[in-house]
Amino acid sequence: MSSVYPSRKTPPPDMAVFTPPVSPPQHAAKLNASDPVPIDLHLPDNYVQHTLKTQKELPPITWTNWWRELNYISLAVLTITPSIALYGVFNVPLCWETAAFSVFYYFVTGLGITAGYHRLWAHRSYNASKGLQYLLALAGAGAVEGSIKWWSRGHRAHHRYTDTELDPYNAHKGFWWSHIGWMLVKPRRKPGVADVSDLSKSPVVRWQHRWYIPLILAMGWAVPTAIPGLFWGDWVGGFFYAGAARLCFVHHSTFCVNSLAHWLGETPFDDKHTPKDHMITAFVTVGEGYHNFHHQFPMDYRNAIKWYQYDPTKWFIAVCSFLGFASHLKTFPDNEIRKGQLTMQLKRLRETQDGIIWPGDAHDMPIVSWDSFQEQSAKRPLILVAGFIHDVSTFLDEHPGGRHLLVKYIGKDATTAFFGGVYDHSNAAHNLLSMHRVGILQHGYRQGLDDKTIPPSQRLRIAKYSELSSTAVSETETLVGEHGDKEDTR
Repeated sequence: MSSVYPSRKTPPPDMAVFTPPVSPPQHAAKLNASDPVPIDLHLPDNYVQHTLKTQKELPPITWTNWWRELNYISLAVLTITPSIALYGVFNVPLCWETAAFSVFYYFVTGLGITAGYHRLWAHRSYNASKGLQYLLALAGAGAVEGSIKWWSRGHRAHHRYTDTELDPYNAHKGFWWSHIGWMLVKPRRKPGVADVSDLSKSPVVRWQHRWYIPLILAMGWAVPTAIPGLFWGDWVGGFFYAGAARLCFVHHSTFCVNSLAHWLGETPFDDKHTPKDHMITAFVTVGEGYHNFHHQFPMDYRNAIKWYQYDPTKWFIAVCSFLGFASHLKTFPDNEIRKGQLTMQLKRLRETQDGIIWPGDAHDMPIVSWDSFQEQSAKRPLILVAGFIHDVSTFLDEHPGGRHLLVKYIGKDATTAFFGGVYDHSNAAHNLLSMHRVGILQHGYRQGLDDKTIPPSQRLRIAKYSELSSTAVSETETLVGEHGDKEDTR
């Protein structure tokens, strides 16, 4: 099993002279004369902003123009098919053989999309033998969701422009828009540029694109009708259940990747965009439900990384690899995956931390002399612990050991007693005590009490980068990897 970033002890020869942050000179990629030119080769740096400003958007859909804005081909497929299926459910008996075959063919055509269209062709997450490619192309045609080339072009645009106006199924436009609405009407804006020149060189992709109409008729309708008819005489059931009903389930299973997977679940790797992870979505999408992971690491052949997470597409690809039909299965470095997880864990911990009330900053507390401490202790219950003066007036009657144990230390130093001399107090007690700090005793800090002055809850803190002290770089230092003749003056 290979990785997106193969492990190397040294950089490849052509990159050995470049070490971060020095960047290699920018040269245009060399293309063979026979290769199609990538459509995104010369995109300007501000492409998205420029396009949103200059590209004319279609007018809003209203009651007076809606019928002109419909995509009638998609509308027909997505309304006639379920109508046929519903008629069959109420009028055609379902035998168990046809039911079992319908479920089987659902997974076959579903894998044609998930393992073929999605992970093989759209994301190039593994290599497949020519025979497996043809099988996946046929199975994908049976899902009737467009050709490989058309489907992959839209999906690559979705990943490149996620949650923007150039995303063909932008989740910010609503659940139903991203689920099915974007196919029923003409797109208000042309999807962002996404290159598929690599797919144009594939003979399998070109073959399927050329013969797409005959293939969807054969694989979408003829095969699921003929197999039940030829093997157990259920031609009608095959048409309605293995054909129409199965097709409806495959359609909405795939559509849930665009809608449900951007709406239901958690964001364990990144919350910048809408994709989320959820087990329910995985069950209804043949394993595509761990979508937050997928959008972070799209070239990984897996969607679920834990053994117990439901991802039959991953298992299918792994079995094909074991049998020799697939190779070069790409996985993102585990170290980088864990960084993403840790980043989100720290972010959530920081949110929790910011929602908690902490003791006042020691630098903002008044410094009190011993005489003043004694004088004030005669008026209110003040106790000294680890150099801090604490007002325990609200806690005297709440003390688990009894009021008398606190009263006897008023105006005195209770550090030894508090830190195990009488009772080795819990973390909760340490944290609560710090909330009663009202001052610092002058010259009251004692060597060796550093660990006692900081409450347990504050010994590990989540700090933002801007809160950390920066380290200045000496003017005599050079960039990493830059070999100059400057004399080291340090």
